[in-house]
Amino acid sequence: MDLEWGAPPGGQKYKEWRKSSYFTVLGLAYQSFGVVYGDLSVSPLYVYKSAFAGGLRKHDEEVVIFGVLSFIFWTLTMVPLIKYVLIVLAADDNGEGGTFALYSLLCRHAKLSLLHNQQSVDEELSQYGSEPTVPSRPRAAKVKAVLEKNKFLRTGLLILVLLGTCMVIGDGILTPSISVLSAVNGLQIAAPGIHDNWKVLLACIILMCLFYLQHHGTRRVAFIFAPIVIIWLFCISGIGVYNVIHHNPGVFRAFSPYYMWNLFKICGKDGWIALGGIVLCITGSEAMFADLGHFSQLSIKIAFTSVVYPSLVLSYMGQAAYLSKHPQHIERSFYRSIPKPIYWPVLVIATLAAVVGSQAVISATFSIIKQCQALGCFPRVKVIHTSNHIHGQIYIPEMNWLLLVLSLAVTIGFKDTTQIGNAYGIAVVTVMLVTTFLVSLVIVIVWRKTIFLAAGFLLVFGSIELLYISACLIKVPQGGWVPLVLSAVFLLVMYCWHYGITKKYEFDIQNKVSMKWILQLGPSLGIVRVPGMGLIYTELVTGVPAVFSHFVTNLPAFHKVLVLVCIKSVPVPHVGVEQRYLVARIGPKEYRMYRCIVRYGYKDVLEKDRDFEKNLIESIAHFIQYQGNLENWVPTSSETSVDAEPEETKRTYAAHDGNIKIPDDTEEENPEYSSTSSVRSFPGYQDTIRPGAFARKAMLIMQGTADQEAESTSDRSSQYGREQEDADADDEESDSLGRKTSSEDVDNSGRVGIDAFGRKKKVVRFEMEESSSELDPEVGEELAELFAAREAGVAYVLGHSYVKAKAGSSWFKKVAIDYIYSFLRTNCRGPGIDLSIPHLCLIEVGMIYCV
Repeated sequence: MDLEWGAPPGGQKYKEWRKSSYFTVLGLAYQSFGVVYGDLSVSPLYVYKSAFAGGLRKHDEEVVIFGVLSFIFWTLTMVPLIKYVLIVLAADDNGEGGTFALYSLLCRHAKLSLLHNQQSVDEELSQYGSEPTVPSRPRAAKVKAVLEKNKFLRTGLLILVLLGTCMVIGDGILTPSISVLSAVNGLQIAAPGIHDNWKVLLACIILMCLFYLQHHGTRRVAFIFAPIVIIWLFCISGIGVYNVIHHNPGVFRAFSPYYMWNLFKICGKDGWIALGGIVLCITGSEAMFADLGHFSQLSIKIAFTSVVYPSLVLSYMGQAAYLSKHPQHIERSFYRSIPKPIYWPVLVIATLAAVVGSQAVISATFSIIKQCQALGCFPRVKVIHTSNHIHGQIYIPEMNWLLLVLSLAVTIGFKDTTQIGNAYGIAVVTVMLVTTFLVSLVIVIVWRKTIFLAAGFLLVFGSIELLYISACLIKVPQGGWVPLVLSAVFLLVMYCWHYGITKKYEFDIQNKVSMKWILQLGPSLGIVRVPGMGLIYTELVTGVPAVFSHFVTNLPAFHKVLVLVCIKSVPVPHVGVEQRYLVARIGPKEYRMYRCIVRYGYKDVLEKDRDFEKNLIESIAHFIQYQGNLENWVPTSSETSVDAEPEETKRTYAAHDGNIKIPDDTEEENPEYSSTSSVRSFPGYQDTIRPGAFARKAMLIMQGTADQEAESTSDRSSQYGREQEDADADDEESDSLGRKTSSEDVDNSGRVGIDAFGRKKKVVRFEMEESSSELDPEVGEELAELFAAREAGVAYVLGHSYVKAKAGSSWFKKVAIDYIYSFLRTNCRGPGIDLSIPHLCLIEVGMIYCV
């Protein structure tokens, strides 16, 4: 996958790269059969039964059957083939798909985001996307301006995205039920004596096995399931060809759109209601886009156009040819059309394929929940990345078992695919309609095409989907209420969670600590400064949070080095380590207070605690060395106010790729929360320092005391090279917290120190460039104190907030904050676990937020 995305090498290795790239794409295309196309491939099991479940059963003549086939053919052609494969897949967000990926893409090209801690410096990220060279068209610019200025429209857009997300979760519940029940229905043809209760019991057992397999990860499941789907597709296409030749070769006439019109002409309202069952032929199409992060555009296109699409068309043609001669077998048309000699093998393959069919939507559900959580729209859940090579392959245990319970409830409650199909159609088409609307905005805002092109896209595909939705809504009393209820519950949970964290952030903004108050405390902050480093977690990207004054007021001592750490998500899929950290200073140098903003994409996984500490301290060390060339910190009159941003906004060091540069202009932060804040970016250092990167290496080795003399430069350089080679090996030990420690943890005498927290001391080495012949005394002293504090131990300080609606709030705020948000915050994963903070080093102080 990396080979496909990366730039091709030059010279003699180009042919090898091309060959490897081809194999990579074909390998991903092979895996996509088991993950993406399972649901779409098993739709022939139940489409004709669902279409003729209503009044259409009275019209079983050949022309009506051909009309249903005509609708199926053109729906498959227009929606999966033209809409998704040719258009929607191109609207990816740096290789990621789904409704939230579209929303993220829009938020980066227009000010539509409701995320509370975004900064203009985030636009410098490599994956943020540069502005297109095509100028914005006047009408398109007007649409963009209207959306940006109207907060009501921006909120409505977020709710629309959340609605699409909830419908995807509904798909994850209904797809396993209808697929597995449709497969086991074939048993009653071979053995008519089997009772419906035994059929439901077998379906439940299969469902439990399916969800149990999810913890193995998408990659392993794909390799297991892909051969099943491929065999299944060849089986249904072969059976289709047999039925066309054997029963009715004239079925090709149904490709004419005339038969669609003729269906409405003959059947009237019954033909319109039948669309609620016909729409099931495109179930799983959204998975091609939602699961895009697991694979690639090219691999999905190759698999669909070369195998999936022709196989499905042949299968539906074969069933229509069989029904034209045997209309009485509409109830189980697929199984009746199977030649008797191969009935049992096909039944087994159909059952396995039905299991695989559920995998596509389950994987898409995991992906979109991860995106929701990263962008602050879903409660904290455990996300397990099951692949070290492909970022998008994840597993969420809580959601996996919740989907299992709800799928079992639907299976046991309905016991038949007809009512489940009524519910399934509403969920499927709603997600597609949301995607159509978002892509039309992408055409205007991101691609900067004419507004008429976007309107044409919305009109063509939106009208198709609205036609199907209108037919599905008629069946709400017959099972269609299920996705509506489930979506309403999930939408309430997601919106209340987003509302709660937004109000909490607004409270932090309004109650920031005045810089004047911090300066009055002096370097000691009015308390005893003890050895060690304190990482104070906050959601603020500017200013000092109110919880800091709460700490200072209630604790008798604080660490010598304090770092305000803000871990935030940005609307891009991935943020490289070299671009992850933004470092700034709070107050004068002698205060030893810093801010570090750590940015993650919505597809990134949080670093392990040891890697996090190492990268964070390296970032601060580079910032100290770089800022040593600048003038000292001098407070201004604006910094003494509560709402003003201190000097850190003018001295922010960003880890980017390449050279250090100081922009001339000052960029404003989100004006919705602070009109005076600004961030300036100093791109500069590569995160990983390798031996031989500099001609001269001067290292500061702090082993517990700042005044310890180091050895000569040559001895240290050679020793550093040896220890770096040892550190790269896999012979690592574990410290008392279960974290791995390499040979860098051993001092020059071969001993390993123990800090105040019972952890092995880390020997931190810092390299200076060739141009720095001598280290500035003040810089050296500050670096020495930084590394000494690291050796003394790192404590993670976290505010445990209790959010309550203040007196006089509206009933909606009281219900959303005091009940729903508080319940979710109490029963979901805590921020300490979510941020991968070591339990032995965690300090929590409670604070009440009245929002």
